Amino acid sequence: MRLRSAAILGGGPGGLYVARLIKLRQPDCQVDVYEQSAPGNTFGFGVGLSARTQRNLEAADPASFREISARSWRHEMSMVIGDATVRLAAADQLAIGRQALLGVLGAHAEAAGARLHYGAQEPAEGLDADLVVAADGAGSLTREVYARDFGAQIEAHDGLYLWCGTDFALPRAVFCPAETECGTFVAHAYPYQEDRSTFLVETDTGTWRRAGFESATRRTLPGASDDASLAYLTKAFSDRLGGHSLIGNRTRWLRFRTVTCAVWHRGNVVLLGDAAHTAHYSIGSGTKLAMEDGIALVEALADAGNLDEALTRYESARRPAVEHLQSIARRSMLWWDAFPGRLDLPVEQLLISYMTRAGKVSIDRLAAVAPDVVTAGLARYAGCPVSAVPTAGRAAWVLSRPLTAAGRDWASRVIPPGRAGRERRVELPDAWCPGADALLGAVRDGTAPGGVTLLTCAGDRDAVLTMFDFAERLRREAGLTVAARVNRVHVPLAADALVSARIDLVDLAN
Repeated sequence: MRLRSAAILGGGPGGLYVARLIKLRQPDCQVDVYEQSAPGNTFGFGVGLSARTQRNLEAADPASFREISARSWRHEMSMVIGDATVRLAAADQLAIGRQALLGVLGAHAEAAGARLHYGAQEPAEGLDADLVVAADGAGSLTREVYARDFGAQIEAHDGLYLWCGTDFALPRAVFCPAETECGTFVAHAYPYQEDRSTFLVETDTGTWRRAGFESATRRTLPGASDDASLAYLTKAFSDRLGGHSLIGNRTRWLRFRTVTCAVWHRGNVVLLGDAAHTAHYSIGSGTKLAMEDGIALVEALADAGNLDEALTRYESARRPAVEHLQSIARRSMLWWDAFPGRLDLPVEQLLISYMTRAGKVSIDRLAAVAPDVVTAGLARYAGCPVSAVPTAGRAAWVLSRPLTAAGRDWASRVIPPGRAGRERRVELPDAWCPGADALLGAVRDGTAPGGVTLLTCAGDRDAVLTMFDFAERLRREAGLTVAARVNRVHVPLAADALVSARIDLVDLAN
């Protein structure tokens, strides 16, 4: 369909990118972008773009992607626990400064003919345009004004995070904990230019309060940074910072909020990016989702006969991928919330646990890019030399390893029929919900000393992953030996769970 005009609310990456894409497809369309902040006045530090997102951006607009790539910083990944470091080669990981990205996208939007209006916050209902794209972020005013129409819901989570940076480039991306007298803080950090790195720190509510950050948050004025927290965390992560300090950009402690909407459009107004949906930062960035939304929206406009059909097509095409990613992101977020409890694991196994946490990456897939990491992790799991670890058939090998647990010697991790204890059905939305707390107490109190608890579930992939997460809680919090019943199709997931110390044993269903 042809548009006479389009108004974009929000001059972030998603808004600027969709403005350019509309102009490239429909040069005669008048495209106006309204951004309430002044140019250069932006939150955040670096933005990460996965290999898949890079391919999508390159296919949609090679010219802007070439400049994004040229302005970016490529790096590998690592995890550091105490004095132990494990590296994961990932040359396809790319990061760019948010300000640099905005500069690239703004210039390309203007070059295509879009008009950018800074210092302007226009309400959707006051705009005379064929299409209004609300790309105004997680705190979207447009979504809030029409919250009932969009069926908007916002869920605030328990964990807290602080988005800050450093004034030097870390040698590689790093996940690392800092254990203090108040509790554990965990950093997700990565370089994005020669003199800057993103340094995101998260923690639980108890640690945050014991460190005095509740009062520090109250004292931090709007638009200011929490200097007290930055100073404390600079000291806590001094071994990673090498004498440098953490720096802020309107940095304060936040709780992650998951935004969902029952529908993404009403009339001629459509939501894009964080305005429509958010996904936890541990699986990617809102920037990635917003820019990919823009690609899908422009494709739908090109293929449809009228606006309502186009917006319906956009949502139908994009929603399944977004909801899948949100599901994975929730599982990833909960894994990170429980991260401090896993610090007893060897770092190689902990990295395998991290990579397999959402069921997207198996040990075989990880071995394709990091064979040494997987081999070392499997050797740690089995208590054998690395030379004894196979290079094929890993899942079967993992299940064949012997175990001494619950006062018994098991010839393999597959238990014979009838050798487990009482069955417990796991039917939970996640392993850390109130229902999971109640079930954990019941299982703990009802398990005889030295017994084996057998968990069962509905059998679909998500239910199996939740069962494994709950099994890990039983092992760590109740000290129980746990077996999980799985269908043979889920043997690779069970192998991941065994190596990651989520379960002890497997009961293979017929």
